[in-house]
Amino acid sequence: MTASRTPHFQGPSGRPEIMVIFGSTLTVISILCIVTFLLIREHANAQQTATRSATTIAQLIDADVLRTVELYDLTLQGLIAAAQRDDLKQVSPQIRHLALFDRSTTARYKGDILLLDKHGDVLADSSLIEPKPGNFADRDYFLAHVFNRDTGMFISRPFKPRCDCDDSDQWRISFSRRISSPTGEFLGVAVASMRMSYFDQLFNSLDIGTGSTLGIIDNDGILLAQKPYREPNSIGKSFSSRPNVVRMLQERNGTFESVSSVDHQRRLYTFTRVGNLPLTVIVALSVDEVFATWNRTAYVISGATGVLCIGLLWLTWLLCRELRLRQSAEQELSQLAATDALTGVANRRSLDQTLRHEWFRAQRSGKPLSLLMIDADHFKAFNDRHGHQAGDEALRALAEVINANVHRPTDLVARYGGEEFSVILAETGSDGARQIAEHIREAVQKLPLVDAGEQPMSVSIGIATWTAASEITLEQLLFSADKALYQAKERGRNRVVCAE
Repeated sequence: MTASRTPHFQGPSGRPEIMVIFGSTLTVISILCIVTFLLIREHANAQQTATRSATTIAQLIDADVLRTVELYDLTLQGLIAAAQRDDLKQVSPQIRHLALFDRSTTARYKGDILLLDKHGDVLADSSLIEPKPGNFADRDYFLAHVFNRDTGMFISRPFKPRCDCDDSDQWRISFSRRISSPTGEFLGVAVASMRMSYFDQLFNSLDIGTGSTLGIIDNDGILLAQKPYREPNSIGKSFSSRPNVVRMLQERNGTFESVSSVDHQRRLYTFTRVGNLPLTVIVALSVDEVFATWNRTAYVISGATGVLCIGLLWLTWLLCRELRLRQSAEQELSQLAATDALTGVANRRSLDQTLRHEWFRAQRSGKPLSLLMIDADHFKAFNDRHGHQAGDEALRALAEVINANVHRPTDLVARYGGEEFSVILAETGSDGARQIAEHIREAVQKLPLVDAGEQPMSVSIGIATWTAASEITLEQLLFSADKALYQAKERGRNRVVCAE
């Protein structure tokens, strides 16, 4: 049996659950944001540390190369100064050789030091007192000075020597300076070669880790040295078309992260120009190694954070389930507290609360409010004849009939006490209330009989209506409905009477 509207006097049932979900979600988002921020910051710190390390390595290489090149330059300047002394032309070849090449021993990894005339022919050789015939007019270190007196010290491209010596298969580079007359006329070139093993020894003294690379290129993108070699026969090869090299040639120094076009590995590139020389030092650290520690830390922290967030959400789900169960129990208790246990309609407490609520609502809106008082006729005698169980069944049947004729959710059917019921009809005048009361009365008479000889069940109904024009109180409304009920009984029962 479905009871009519029963009010529930409690706050919004879903609000605690919503607040818990909102709070937990906000907490999870906050945790994720904080952890993400910390991981990003640590990632940046790892990159900064790697950049500082790479910069330090580049500066060490820069300083060593610059110092070595300066020694070669001093050697060349001393050779030129000695070659232009007229008094040396009168001495023996041995003394002249010592005077020309006395500074050459200070240069590391030196190869041959030559004095060439304006045609490129060898005038003097540091390795021989009597130089072998030879011409180097086709070499870049000679051609660079022929037509340009302002070239200064020139650094050649890598080459292999033409001589049939033990290290003829080893790469070298040469440093050269122009020899000019007092009037600026080209007289020849002083040139000193350096074995590329110098760079190998320098790079091997530095630990850069697995997957990382050291290198030196000139201003044309020619590779002079590299550790380890990523391509076969890469020394002397031009990389000027590679995107990473293009960027490094355009900028004097800097740091960037990119993928190598050689082995397609991602690296952190740090590069710097060697003083004013046309050389650039490149330190390329493997990104996998740079962020290896950070990656392990990130995996652990991310996993722990994920477990924490999942646990928090699981606890939130458990708490929400408990809140729903509690709310359901509270609603059930509230329903039981407002419902008559025997008939399933509202009880006296619910009637009083709803009537007061509708009374004040009618006062505000000015719309009529009607109250029906219904009493089962001869119920005491019926109860005595058939017993309390049959009486209870009769009351339940009566409540069901009344409920079936009150359709609006704003109306309320309640058990007033004993065999007496009440119906609150909001926004209903006396005519509408009488019509509903007659439907109830007629429906009750159609209830099935308990015994064949039993009189049909009937009810007496009293009606009281408040309108905006009336000046009665809530208590007077109740009194009027009750009085109309007793008038119906006095007039013979089984009838509807409206209060005057």
